[in-house]
Amino acid sequence: MRIAFLVNAIETERPSYTTTSLALAALARGHEVLYITPSDFILGPDDALMIRAAHLGDARPKKSETLLRALIAPEQQRALVNVEEVDVLFLRNDPSLDADTRPWAAHAGANFGRLAAERGTIVVNDPCGLALAQDKLYFQDFPAIVRPTTLISKDIEEIRAFIDDHSDGVIIKPLQGSGGKNVFRVGSSTESNLNQIIDAVGEVGYLIAQCYLPKASEGDTRLFLMNGRPLQRGDVYAAFRRVPAKGDVRSNIHARGTPKRAHVTKEMLAIAETLRPKLVEDGMFLVGLDIVGDKLLEINVFTPGGLQTIRELYDVDFCEDILESLENKIATRKTYQGALNNRILSTH
Repeated sequence: MRIAFLVNAIETERPSYTTTSLALAALARGHEVLYITPSDFILGPDDALMIRAAHLGDARPKKSETLLRALIAPEQQRALVNVEEVDVLFLRNDPSLDADTRPWAAHAGANFGRLAAERGTIVVNDPCGLALAQDKLYFQDFPAIVRPTTLISKDIEEIRAFIDDHSDGVIIKPLQGSGGKNVFRVGSSTESNLNQIIDAVGEVGYLIAQCYLPKASEGDTRLFLMNGRPLQRGDVYAAFRRVPAKGDVRSNIHARGTPKRAHVTKEMLAIAETLRPKLVEDGMFLVGLDIVGDKLLEINVFTPGGLQTIRELYDVDFCEDILESLENKIATRKTYQGALNNRILSTH
């Protein structure tokens, strides 16, 4: 299998990233690994879609640091590859990281991914599904029973009224963003810095005001779904708790949250089952759910991370399961000789 990973920039990839772990697992299984960025697509006059890819040649690094060094080494030569010769294109870029400084790059993965899928490459997550999820508004497409009460607005008076309706306070965050950036807890509409918070968050677009869940002080649980169902091996789920740092409302690992073992409850599994039909319909192969109690805080469909953390906590490498699933998709595509569309293959 030849698998290409799309990332924001190869230079900013880290050993701890889930993408790095997936690449190492692919190499260990004998597959060829390519890395590309949003600027590496070329649609030629002959309608051939090419990618300019960083590759490792015959090298089979076993360590994350060795892999990443090889990809950015001065002698690294980019190969021009026809996308039809790529079995799987794994879209692992975060559009929110490019939205301000490189807006052209934010949607390149979904746009060119769609063209790749039309040419027979399996693209995960499905690019047409990802096009629906360019910001957190996608979250509102799921049943209200699993979501905290939410307001999306840029009107400060509407936001003040919403805060007044929730005695436990609210969380304010940007409609587009990731990693816990610009996330604030507001306890009262009379807080002196509310205007500054709204100005800071609203500068990049619409704001989300979400009722605060008291259980969030104990952290949230990241639960991975694959092909629409919880990813698990035996009795171990691909899940971990993220406990926020003292005095912080954010549990993101990037925001100093601490990973712990998770207890996956029947309420969490019920949320996953409620989401499954739409995630399958949208071709969402690998997804990370952030859950507090019986409520879903976020759905991560672009670059859900944490598989290396799970491996450290449980000594289980779920990258193996993910690669095996991709291998099965290639076999299914071959059996059906192109009769199945990419959305079906993505979650088959």
